[in-house]
Amino acid sequence: MRIILASKSPRRKEILEKLGLNFEISVSDANEDVGEMPPERAVEEISKRKAEAVLEKGGKEDALIIAADTVVSIDGKTLGKPKDEKEAKEMLKTLSGNTHTVFTGFAVCFGGKMRTGHEATKVKFKVLSDQEIENYVNSGEPMDKAGAYGIQGKAIVFVESINGDFFNVVGLPVFKIYETVKNEFGIDLLYAGGEENV
Repeated sequence: MRIILASKSPRRKEILEKLGLNFEISVSDANEDVGEMPPERAVEEISKRKAEAVLEKGGKEDALIIAADTVVSIDGKTLGKPKDEKEAKEMLKTLSGNTHTVFTGFAVCFGGKMRTGHEATKVKFKVLSDQEIENYVNSGEPMDKAGAYGIQGKAIVFVESINGDFFNVVGLPVFKIYETVKNEFGIDLLYAGGEENV
């Protein structure tokens, strides 16, 4: 069957590839401004907008569309992707020695139906030295990631503990998406888009 990932994120692409799926990528230009909405609602709303934007391009009605959005939340403050290196350093200083929550929302649609949801994972960082923050930001890795770090990259050495879905922190709560697609649409993703179905 036809599967479309409504995201340009290489991390989300890699997670779906691990399932052995063949899928297309259609990047949406959805408006991601949600004002002061709580993070768990914001990520669902943005994911919904991304999926709708892909649908509006036309010719996608027969496809299973998967969209997602990730933010980091700490002490009531939501951290998206840093605008520049200065902001990346500020975010990492905020996360240093503290526990934060990673929220990833998702939207899946098929056959005229859409379902949304989210996952939350708690991550504890070690205390980071100024030099560690400087070196990490200079690597360029933080710049396209919510909270200015990628748990699947160099920042893995900053993580003292994790409570919840690891893949949610990477950017796609694959367990919840798998269960939602199976329960709501009757589609088993493990066998929906492999080589034998192309």
